[in-house]
Amino acid sequence: MLYAVPTALDQPSTFGFIVSKAVGNAVTRNLVKRRLREIAVQSLRAYPQGLSVVVRALPPAANADFGALSNDYRKTFAAATSKFRAALPAAEQGGPAE
Repeated sequence: MLYAVPTALDQPSTFGFIVSKAVGNAVTRNLVKRRLREIAVQSLRAYPQGLSVVVRALPPAANADFGALSNDYRKTFAAATSKFRAALPAAEQGGPAE
């Protein structure tokens, strides 16, 4: 799950991650968080200002490889930002860089 809201355009974009114990043990949760952080870096490069994002990892994320997690993130990010994307100062309006 991914939630995104626009913020003041002069404020830096922020990203937060929620990975509960339902995802797995500490090693698994940290692996999922590291992967999500790396994927979110691409969004941060595209939208350095004006966005607050919270990513909640669901239990299936524990068994997903990096590619699957990345694809899911991109789809949900595009859907969450589609309503206000025109107002965001993006490096490229198509969404996060690949």
